[in-house]
Amino acid sequence: MSAALVWCPFPDTDSARAAADALLDDALIACANILGAIESRFVWDGARATGSEVGVLFKTTAERLDDMVERLGELHPYDTPAIIGWHADAVHPATFAWLAGSVPG
Repeated sequence: MSAALVWCPFPDTDSARAAADALLDDALIACANILGAIESRFVWDGARATGSEVGVLFKTTAERLDDMVERLGELHPYDTPAIIGWHADAVHPATFAWLAGSVPG
């Protein structure tokens, strides 16, 4: 097993907290770092747009990454949420022990 991370922006802090709490309750993550306001610049429906969002970095195990991404998609308030997950190339043994203990396989 190894660690995995998921990045996802939210429209506001309340929706970020609600998703983080649900994922913690489901034991799909060990931690969510709610980073605060970010400026998002993007193309949507063929037009350039901007918005203020809240960025969140979720910590999980590689084994639960797909389940976590699927559940986050169900919880997210956007119709098309930007959910991007990846396997961590390295993780400190103590960090992995905490992740594995918090996110059962």
